Amino acid sequence: MSAAPDSLFARKPYWAQRFGTAPFLPTTREEMDDLGWDSCDIVLVTGDAYVDHPSFGMAIIGRLLEAQGFRVGILAQPDWTSAEPFRALGRPNLFFGVTAGNMDSMVNHYTAERKIRSNDAYTPGDVHGKRPDRAVIVYAQRAREAYKDVPVVAGGIEASLRRIAHYDYWQDKVRRSVLLDSRADILLFGNAERALVELAHRVAAGEDPREITDLRGTALLRDAVPAGYVELDSSEVDTPGPVDANPDPYAMVSPETCADAEAQDAQATEAEAGAKVVRFHRDIPRGTPREQTVIRIPAFEQVKGDAVLYAHASRVLHLETNPGNARAIVQRHGDKEVWLNPPPIPLSTPEMDAVFDLPYARAPHPSYGDARIPAWEMIRFSVNIMRGCFGGCTFCSITEHEGRIIQSRSEDSVLREIEEIRDKVDGFTGVISDLGGPTANMYRLACKDPKIEQSCRRLSCVYPGICSNLDTDHAPLIRLYRKARALPGIKKILIASGLRYDLAIESPEYVKELVTHHVGGYLKIAPEHTETGPLSRMMKPGMGTYDRFKAMFEKYSKAAGKEQYLIPYFIAAHPGTTDQDMLQLALWLKRNDFRADQVQAFLPSPMALATAMWHSGRDPLRGIRRTTSERVPVPRGVRARRLHKAFLRYHDPNNWPLLRDALQRMGRADLIGNGKHHLVPTWQPAGTGQGAARPSTGGRITRGGKALKKRGQTFQTQHNGVEAAARPGGKPAPAGKAGARSAAPKGGKPRAGGGKVRKGRPAGKRPRA
Repeated sequence: MSAAPDSLFARKPYWAQRFGTAPFLPTTREEMDDLGWDSCDIVLVTGDAYVDHPSFGMAIIGRLLEAQGFRVGILAQPDWTSAEPFRALGRPNLFFGVTAGNMDSMVNHYTAERKIRSNDAYTPGDVHGKRPDRAVIVYAQRAREAYKDVPVVAGGIEASLRRIAHYDYWQDKVRRSVLLDSRADILLFGNAERALVELAHRVAAGEDPREITDLRGTALLRDAVPAGYVELDSSEVDTPGPVDANPDPYAMVSPETCADAEAQDAQATEAEAGAKVVRFHRDIPRGTPREQTVIRIPAFEQVKGDAVLYAHASRVLHLETNPGNARAIVQRHGDKEVWLNPPPIPLSTPEMDAVFDLPYARAPHPSYGDARIPAWEMIRFSVNIMRGCFGGCTFCSITEHEGRIIQSRSEDSVLREIEEIRDKVDGFTGVISDLGGPTANMYRLACKDPKIEQSCRRLSCVYPGICSNLDTDHAPLIRLYRKARALPGIKKILIASGLRYDLAIESPEYVKELVTHHVGGYLKIAPEHTETGPLSRMMKPGMGTYDRFKAMFEKYSKAAGKEQYLIPYFIAAHPGTTDQDMLQLALWLKRNDFRADQVQAFLPSPMALATAMWHSGRDPLRGIRRTTSERVPVPRGVRARRLHKAFLRYHDPNNWPLLRDALQRMGRADLIGNGKHHLVPTWQPAGTGQGAARPSTGGRITRGGKALKKRGQTFQTQHNGVEAAARPGGKPAPAGKAGARSAAPKGGKPRAGGGKVRKGRPAGKRPRA
């Protein structure tokens, strides 16, 4: 597994390149006939509508494979009740590629309270039910039924976050790796372009995907750990040894003496009969290459019944996520080993540019006619400038899926895409709705020293404070903003992706640039909470950082002569949150005259560190021990979750009975009364209370009772399938606020959900009758 892989486009194209570029990748046999194809080399199956745009996973994967010379067909949202629709394009010559789509199918279907959603932003007509639950499993099985001898490759956010044994929130149990349930031949996780290109060419050359074991970013099944490996046994919490040693993974280590060489030869001979098992790093034979070391985490049969071991496995997995030093991981499932190769090497800037320069039609497939596809409508005028996130928020899936090394496009590539939108996309009015990505302001930020970056094993570059080795220079992003808005025909560039304000305050010039030119009246940011307990479990900065950013925001807004507002988001019921924490947050909201508009409780997504906390009550951010590990308070029950959401909506009369009971129980009856300093009043309006319908907010953002003009909100999707959530009631989440998420709004972190707040009438005032 080379640390300096060949370019993504270095291979000689497959012979079918002679058929040229398709206007749209075919979805029917008739379209294949029009292209002169007798068959497809690869058939991609997706749970999303087919939109040929680089914010949609299947489009970027399909166009990339087309550029490699393969004939690629797409089955978008096929009927999964039988195998027949999976035969619509005929037998693929190489393999089926299956994905749930840009969203995890379970997040797509259910709210954080496990209630069925009524719509699907990735479906024509915004209708619900066009993809199955656990779509990767269902699609893979139907593809196997359609053509038993055709390999099946699983990928996308849903597969990526289920590559090992994982806690499933919807069934409230630990499920085994999706590899076994789907019966896929191989699984690609993370940013899969590099692995997919290599896999496609090798399968075309006659290799069996099940025998391709050396690709980074892949998960596969093995019978046993191969000979020649050293197996570091971390299957028990009390004897794993430290799992965070930092040797240079690419250092060339040579025997110092002949005796050392002879010892290594003896160890190699011993290894020929099977892997050498050790329990501590110090026992690893000297000179063993890092790529010949595999870490064993607790087996599925262990973690499904032992939440402490589950938390330990989660900790080990997350410590092996840096492509520069990660080792393979193995987890036993019955008589099979689920083998995870190290994460993929990030794409270089030229490779990123080439991916985004592919010939996308930048439109939905013509077969949809005039049907409305909300996810497309909301990203059609936005541009993705980067990938990855080094924030490491424990509830977020971006770092787990895309990695924490930022992959940025060049200025020229971004400007070309803006010009293409201006010149080719119908309905463009001169406003770019977003210039961002998983975050708004990590463009070109990286570690100052590549060697330090390779060896680093921190889970976050910005928590508990910004790493001294992190370059926080926002100058390249400021320069990009200025060049973008100077393009002819561009009236406005808005920034809708989630802003890391702890990074932004390191560059006052950036904050000034952003506030002066790129805020559309209000700016969404996500402090997530006000209290130290939950913030430490989220790996988020304290409110002092928010206050510093707020002061800068208001200063530069005033200097620009603009009336602009910050709209903060908060998460209810996150692990580590107590009732007292939520009370303090409610009091902060009241003091600052904020009112939560939409509120969503934490949704435990597969593989997230916060999910391990939720399931186990232990903190995998620290070493796990059965007797000494700190317990994490988890608001798991229905009543606890309702109460935490009620604190965020302290102003809603329907929540007052619940809040009064809680305040009395907590010894804070002093907060019940009709004065300005009280949280909830003593009186109850008729027709309100438990079970009553909540009055609609109408989508307004208000400050002191004054409504702000509602502006278009961007539901943006990550091209590689980071997952997105929806707001309660099925409304798409604004960019920058996604749920745990498999396919997320671009710039929206796949996080567990939170509440958008608005300035409003003081809670003590009696609502109008």
